[in-house]
Amino acid sequence: MAEIRELPTVLANQIAAGEVIERPASVVKELVENAIDAHSRRIDILIQEAGLAEIRVIDDGDGIEKSQVPIAFKRHATSKINSKLQLFKVTTMGFRGEALPSIASVADLKLITTVAGADGYLYHVKGGKVVEEGPAASRPGTDVTVSQLFYNTPARLKYLKSPKTELGHIVDIVYRLALGNPTIAISLSNNGKELFRSAGNGNLHQVIAAIYGVQVARKMVAIAGADDDFKVSGYVSLPELTRSSGKYQTLLINHRYIRNFTLNKAIIAGYGSKLMVGRYPFAVLEIELDPALVDVNVHPAKREVRLSKEEQLSALIAKAIYERLAKENLIPDVGKTAQKLVAAKQVMPTQTAVQETQVTYQENLTPPKEAQQPNPAAADGNDSEVTAPIIIHQISDLKSPVVAAFDQRYRAEGTMPPFADLEIAKKETSVPQPEQVSLPIEDTGEPAQKRFPDLTYIGQLQGTFLLAQASDGLYILDQHAAQERVNYERFRKEIGEVSADQQSFLTPLVLNYSLTDALMIRRHLEVLAGAGLHLSTFGQNSFLIQEHPTWFVAGQEEATIREMIDWVLKDGRITVANFREKTAIMMSCKRAIKANHHLDQREAVALLKRLPSCENPFNCPHGRPVLIHLTDRDLEKMFKRIQDSHQPYAGEFDDHEF
Repeated sequence: MAEIRELPTVLANQIAAGEVIERPASVVKELVENAIDAHSRRIDILIQEAGLAEIRVIDDGDGIEKSQVPIAFKRHATSKINSKLQLFKVTTMGFRGEALPSIASVADLKLITTVAGADGYLYHVKGGKVVEEGPAASRPGTDVTVSQLFYNTPARLKYLKSPKTELGHIVDIVYRLALGNPTIAISLSNNGKELFRSAGNGNLHQVIAAIYGVQVARKMVAIAGADDDFKVSGYVSLPELTRSSGKYQTLLINHRYIRNFTLNKAIIAGYGSKLMVGRYPFAVLEIELDPALVDVNVHPAKREVRLSKEEQLSALIAKAIYERLAKENLIPDVGKTAQKLVAAKQVMPTQTAVQETQVTYQENLTPPKEAQQPNPAAADGNDSEVTAPIIIHQISDLKSPVVAAFDQRYRAEGTMPPFADLEIAKKETSVPQPEQVSLPIEDTGEPAQKRFPDLTYIGQLQGTFLLAQASDGLYILDQHAAQERVNYERFRKEIGEVSADQQSFLTPLVLNYSLTDALMIRRHLEVLAGAGLHLSTFGQNSFLIQEHPTWFVAGQEEATIREMIDWVLKDGRITVANFREKTAIMMSCKRAIKANHHLDQREAVALLKRLPSCENPFNCPHGRPVLIHLTDRDLEKMFKRIQDSHQPYAGEFDDHEF
């Protein structure tokens, strides 16, 4: 056996640097977090060549005592914890004592620090070895300059990406740190050009606008929620503002940016059917909790944490978002967006206008409409600011056993499956002869202007869209999405009333699965039983089922059972409510009127009359908008009946993405 030796300090620090310092953005993150822990009120980040040449972080914090500076460069030296009890109640951004020695072991690092009332001190380390130390003139705080990153570890250096890519990572880190610390003024400059600056006045909404743009900030609403263990606050976007990626969701725990898939799912769950399939909202959520409920020591870079009571927190987030969006009128106003897109082709932005806009916006969060700060990096321009209707995801075949069951039921009752609602409404509604019919709104307990507009039917466009007017302009409805919503809420109620009685098979059904699937099914036998499926083991990989819920369609029992078991294999869980929800969504789509189907006036009026009584009349079950709005002012501007002084520039429509 080879001799066991203790690693040299420099080598140990270089190994630690491989875990903590992955790229220039990691250096920025560690230095800025140190500045935050030093109670800084202002932090300036100056980089050259996207951090590949130089990174400089200047703060006005507490500084480091002269005698403490050399200790700060020793591995596992920290001022932030001094007992094992504090390790389980971490209240600072950093605590492992690895940042400075790790950076200094793979770069050239100069630190100048000054404590209030004392002289400054210089400490210069290169490759883990002290090059220079002594007095230096500086203002109170700390000034750290890092250059020649990875100069002595070429294997890591060659894996760095292009300057634009590395700059993107730095910008993303700075954005997250600014969102988590709105009371600190943070600025970022690259090659002498300022890319970002936050005011540091504690206004999170203003920081969001500085990062994503004024137009995005205007479409984000504040949320709040609390229970005995957690307090959640922040901003989420309206359902009309989405992106194709979830990277615009920022989760902060006690001001620390973290990644947590479960909490991201809770955000989506809060939107329910208001969100389109495959689309993700903007969100910035600050979660305050007792530090004892979170373990931040499970990842060297502290990006991931382990939470106690994670399910409770997820439920709180989903509830806070759901209740906040329930108060909003979710009808997209497309007139202004259309005008901006036209005007954007005619007017180009100027750097002077951008700078003036930025200054104005930092003073007040209600800037002129043309205000917009450009993204410092290239943005993905494929996503529009307002989510346009797109083709929904594929639904199960029309001959699904559940759909067949309901078709059989409706035929037995003597109603027409595809148009049952319209046919019933025809008999109930007496429509006067004039072309325009006023549709009263059913009482929902909320103000009509907040719930749904009082529509008057005008006509149908191309057999697909219904045109209606209200006191505030023109409304265009997607007839398929509208009836899909009406059907969904009806079916959801009826499926919930189906009896849970069981019916026995004449011959027991045997289901065979692979060993991997069989093991998972065995772990969830109780869950399946809660959905009405009582499976018993029948050999190593087989299961026996002797009865099924009575609402299964005759002849399709096995297909329905396999469908439910497939959900367990995919998601690891299933409930009666979940199954019925999926069933209602599937049926509502298949039984709704399609595009290019011409409705007569009474059918259209009946559909419009039933829509306001829905719990959510603004979206179909898949999240597509049911109707859009053109205001009277929008129409007057389009026909030049009034002058529009607003002339936005093209930069107003940048996605501000990275």
